Amino acid sequence: MSMRNIAIIAHVDHGKTTLVDKLLQQSGSFRENQRVAERVMDSNDLEKERGITILAKATSVVWKDTRINIVDTPGHADFGGEVERILSMVDGAIVLVDAAEGPMPQTKFVVGKALKIGLKPIVAINKIDRPDARHVEVINEVFDLFAALDATDEQLDFPILYGSGREGWMAEKPEGPIDQGLAPLFDLVLRHVPEPNVGDGPFRMLGTLLEANPFLGRMITGRISSGTVKPNQSIKVLARDGSVVETGRVSKILAFRGIERQPIEEGIPGDIVAIAGLSKGSVADTFCDPSVDEAIQAQPIDPPTVTMSFIVNDSPLAGTEGDKVTSRMIRDRLFKEAEGNVTLKIEESSDKDSFFVSGRGELQLAILIETMRREGFELAVSRPRVVFQKGENGETLEPIEEVLIDVDEEHSGVVVQKMSERRAEMVEMKPSGGNRLRLVFHAPTRGLIGYQSELLTDTRGTAIMNRLFKAYEPYKGEVAGRINGVLISNDIGESVAYAMWNLEDRGPMIIDPGVKVYRGMIIGIHNRDNDLEVNVLKGKKLTNIRTTSKDEAVRLTPPIRMTLEKALAWIQDDELVEVTPKSIRVRKVHLDPNDRKRAEKSKEAVA
Repeated sequence: MSMRNIAIIAHVDHGKTTLVDKLLQQSGSFRENQRVAERVMDSNDLEKERGITILAKATSVVWKDTRINIVDTPGHADFGGEVERILSMVDGAIVLVDAAEGPMPQTKFVVGKALKIGLKPIVAINKIDRPDARHVEVINEVFDLFAALDATDEQLDFPILYGSGREGWMAEKPEGPIDQGLAPLFDLVLRHVPEPNVGDGPFRMLGTLLEANPFLGRMITGRISSGTVKPNQSIKVLARDGSVVETGRVSKILAFRGIERQPIEEGIPGDIVAIAGLSKGSVADTFCDPSVDEAIQAQPIDPPTVTMSFIVNDSPLAGTEGDKVTSRMIRDRLFKEAEGNVTLKIEESSDKDSFFVSGRGELQLAILIETMRREGFELAVSRPRVVFQKGENGETLEPIEEVLIDVDEEHSGVVVQKMSERRAEMVEMKPSGGNRLRLVFHAPTRGLIGYQSELLTDTRGTAIMNRLFKAYEPYKGEVAGRINGVLISNDIGESVAYAMWNLEDRGPMIIDPGVKVYRGMIIGIHNRDNDLEVNVLKGKKLTNIRTTSKDEAVRLTPPIRMTLEKALAWIQDDELVEVTPKSIRVRKVHLDPNDRKRAEKSKEAVA
């Protein structure tokens, strides 16, 4: 049976996972009466809740006696490391572009990587049935993008299909016909994408995805570059530099057949398979026959740009909600995550109680924290900080991002003003249809931490922001931080509605009444720029005097809800977010007010 390997790449929300659903359905991977979840490829809970793809996943369909392996990739730049590795497994790419939005920053990022390694793209204009679709302009934008990314003449001569992933059809013309379903796309893949390029010689495979299976142990997914592999065969694992990591036997080989993985008796060259039985081999390692001495070259991965401290939770409420609280447990979990995710970098501090975790962006790190908290971990995390580098002349370099904001014209003024306060430079402003403008900035990553929620407030929820790492450039200067101070609890106990009602003049609350608080925990936002210690435990004094006038009713303003991402972006350097399976609390690093004053004085002395 002949074979094709393709990746579906697109910006977040342009419809990749929905299209894969329909491809599986129309190729006969499901029975007619089989009940299938929507977005079947989004397998973990966080992906289903947020409607985004976090982990790249493979599936396979059979069309006209040809097996097509399809890889669904994440659309968020924070998970770009997944995409960079995946592209080494495929020979072609379907570039999915929204008919109204056009190519966005993430499309540019992934397409750039795909063109660089010589993949031949197929452009599919999705959501053609949108009322604001503008397919002619979008195709011109795609062509300009490919040209700007130094595509070859052959890559620029890309075939185009139009259609709707949700409705399950693609055609060579925007108007249809729609009765052929996705057959034109399948046929185009067979015509346009070459068969896998396989080498001669014994078995070799580059590890691309790592996962832990409860029954089979560590499983590595990759594409077989040459030779064949069978269960019980002896193989060895080579690191990038050619050194031997381990030798062992393959216990099982699984291949993708529809959405299920089935054991097979032999892995053939060009196929994407998962092998089990080795305990140390990881991503970017070469799995090969014992006679092979040279490792397969892996694609270089872009460096991390944001770092955070993960600290053992030392608050008075530590250990009351989670069961995994020790530094050893947190360390093991973080290093296990780093094995399968090559974009994460983990360093231990000298006191062994905290870890510096570096990644591509706040979202990637927030997803890791959310996953750990659901597994029963308790920990405290610091504010995200950017990773600086030293230039050739000894100057400090910081990460700069290309930021693309779609906003209604009436709100564009406040967006430009706020971005300039954050040291951003505007490079382009153009209309994007429907009284909306598309603003493009080059901004330091430091200035963008926490801006998402502020942008939505300023534009009444109508703006859409997309970011993409551009390069390291010289330091742009200080960026203004949070202007408000905080309200801090001065004792341990449960918050009382009456006390909170009396404190409302001081500023909005971020906790509900009846919540456990402790000394040093932040319970509200101060109206002024200084921090203030307050008592939220004080109840109403009861007397035996009755009056004819009714007692004052306590009516509290609803508190500001702190989600994990919002809290991470909002805190300052002297604050932490305490994360447990049931709660997200914000606190000062030093819970004792005297320790805080001492730390402030020593900081001033250093400055």
